[in-house]
Amino acid sequence: IRVWSVNEGEQRFENHVDKLMNYILFWQASGESEKTSMRIKTRMQQLTAEGSYTGGPVPFGYQLEKRGRLNKRGKEIYDLAVNPEEAEWVVKIFEKTVQEGYGSFRLASMLNKNGLRTHNGAKFQSTTIIRILRNKLFCGYIVSGEAVSPHMQKLQIVSKELFEQAQYILDQRAKKNDDERRIAVSYTHLTLPTNSLV
Repeated sequence: IRVWSVNEGEQRFENHVDKLMNYILFWQASGESEKTSMRIKTRMQQLTAEGSYTGGPVPFGYQLEKRGRLNKRGKEIYDLAVNPEEAEWVVKIFEKTVQEGYGSFRLASMLNKNGLRTHNGAKFQSTTIIRILRNKLFCGYIVSGEAVSPHMQKLQIVSKELFEQAQYILDQRAKKNDDERRIAVSYTHLTLPTNSLV
């Protein structure tokens, strides 16, 4: 097999010098790939900080709309917008968590019984509900990695107070579950008395 490169010509692997040259070329290409990755990551964070939708799954409660905004290539791009019908259910999820003590399993069951589905067409699971309750977008903030957009009133579905109350409840439940798991794990390390094995 002979390997040819458009820029470097034939890639030889016949002796030690050839291997060294190929190693240097691969190392250089890897460095360029990392630089490209950093540039893309930085630009995505800039777009997020500007409040722009940068792609990815659209959370329940929102939809994509074209509002005449164009990218550098002149192509119309999508913006996030509140889906009024789904937004009502999002508010119910937060209110029932905070005011009535509903858990994620009960909330998922409630949505499924009412014929609601995720944007992928799947039934709601407890993990889906927890993702909804943890998503700062419902307060009007787009988050991507460490970048957070300024507050966007047009995307806010629940109040900051309601969101923070839900976070407190989720944190308390997580601590309780964590304590239960530690107890369960500690029992597995106990040495049983000899007579209990009879």
